[in-house]
Order: sequence, then C-alpha cells, then structure tokens
Amino acid sequence: MSHRLLERGYEDYRVSDSIALRLLRGTPRTIGELAAMVGVTRQAARKVARGLEERGFAVTRPDPEDARKVVVELTPSGHSYAGAVVETIDLLNRYVASRVSLTALGESDVVLRASIIDEDLRRSAQRIRPPAG
Repeated sequence: MSHRLLERGYEDYRVSDSIALRLLRGTPRTIGELAAMVGVTRQAARKVARGLEERGFAVTRPDPEDARKVVVELTPSGHSYAGAVVETIDLLNRYVASRVSLTALGESDVVLRASIIDEDLRRSAQRIRPPAG
C-alpha cells in the first residue's frame, strides 16, 4: 500500500489514513463519529485527525450545532489523497483476487470475520462488503 501510494506522490502514508479517508470522503464527521465507526477511542480518532490536518489533508472546526464536538473535513488535497487510497485498495484487492479462486477468497473472508472478537470491530466489519463474483 505505502509503496503504491509513494509512486503516486504520497510519501507519508499511515495505516490509519486508509479507513479515516474513506469515512471522511463522503461527508465531514465529528471526532466521536469517526471513533465509533473505526472502533477506536476518541483520543485515537483525534490523533488520526491531527495527523491528517498536519499534512494538509483535513481541517478541524467546532461543530456549528454543538461547540463541544469537533468536525473533521477533508481539504481538496485530502479528497485527492482519499481517491488515491481507494484506487490503490481496489488495485490491491483485484491483484489478490486474481491469485486465488473466488471460493477461496469467500471462505477466507468468512474465517477472518469470524475471528473478530471485539463487538465494535465486528459491527465496523459488517460495513465492508464481502467479496463478490
């Protein structure tokens, strides 16, 4: 992942970027929403948001409806980065799918989902579509 993104000019890829960027790509989210969707603490979500903001991929601002909440929104370069991440994930998924049968891929998906013990992570994983033929 990092090698592919480096080829596209994104030198500072972090593993936490991929999920956060995909969640923020469609709409701004509060730190609390981001934390709940990823299945991490608010403190961890704040750290991810701060990392994106420091690199110019996001901005944070108080929620206009509740000043206690902080909204994270992608900048134009953040949207470009998110697009590169999504395209790279798609490319890597297609590469893996080309190397194994659809049956094996589906069975692996079932096993990996069954191995998730944490309920919050299990709920998050339900938002990820299983492999389709």
